[in-house]
Amino acid sequence: MSALPVILDVDTGVDDALAILFAVAHPDIDVRGISCVAGNASLERVVENTLRILDVAGAPDIPVAAGARRPLIEPARAASHVHGESGLGTLHLPASARAAEPVSSIELMRRLLAESTDPITIVALAPQTNLALLLRQYPNLAPKIERIVFMGGSASVGNATAVAEFNVWHDPEAAAIVLDSGVPTFMYGLDVFNEVAVAEQTAERLLGGDSPVGRAVGSLLTNRIALGSDKSAEYTGLIGDAGAVCALVDPGALRTELRPVRVELTGYGRGQTLVDLRRWPGEDVVHGLMDEWAMVEVALDVDADRYAALFLETLGLS
Repeated sequence: MSALPVILDVDTGVDDALAILFAVAHPDIDVRGISCVAGNASLERVVENTLRILDVAGAPDIPVAAGARRPLIEPARAASHVHGESGLGTLHLPASARAAEPVSSIELMRRLLAESTDPITIVALAPQTNLALLLRQYPNLAPKIERIVFMGGSASVGNATAVAEFNVWHDPEAAAIVLDSGVPTFMYGLDVFNEVAVAEQTAERLLGGDSPVGRAVGSLLTNRIALGSDKSAEYTGLIGDAGAVCALVDPGALRTELRPVRVELTGYGRGQTLVDLRRWPGEDVVHGLMDEWAMVEVALDVDADRYAALFLETLGLS
């Protein structure tokens, strides 16, 4: 079976870096290009971080392009308190000799989709501003997208607010446009994101090892900035966004359900992904008060140990 063609859309911080390393290393994934957007860090830092991580991965010449500097409506709000000022926490890498494409992310994705003989899966690990702009500017290309797998949202609690996950909260209008585009979507949200972790002993072993990839992974996994300024914060070891890429090659480790989903755009709930998990119609349905919601495949549970093992094995770090 040939490798799955994908485009990654990233705001390369700690967990995007882990996802890029995994995607490049897995033989069943063909990374055709990487689109960058402001989110975890400024657009300039996201692009530079992406190029540097590709160096660590020993990746081939994968085109990387810069996209949106800010959400569709609101100003950019980088999560520097989570990923550090550089976006990569305590991981320090030399500047890359690679260069970003001289075109925007939107143009890069347009070109890759138009030139591909097979539909391409877009893996969105960031606010979905670039994807919204692509789908609004080139709606004719929607059939060339196999599906959009996005890390974002939650069927339970949030992290940016009590109810909203960061990627969707950062640009809720963009997420709403993507969900309403008609392109099949798969939501890898906080319900599973917060479950897949590497043991601290393993991360410390990697940090002190001889492999450049292993040391980078160890540094990213042990990044305490991810929990705030308290350097004694509890270790999490989450592989984060990398779990959404694991879903491409091992979907059987997930329990998913096709559910109606909408993005809340007003009030305190702005940025919340409302996932209708009801087994029976409610009064809103019975009385015709419920608008049509997008149908999304939502990941609700995960075999966390299986994904953690897959991540390490793929990178040769078991």
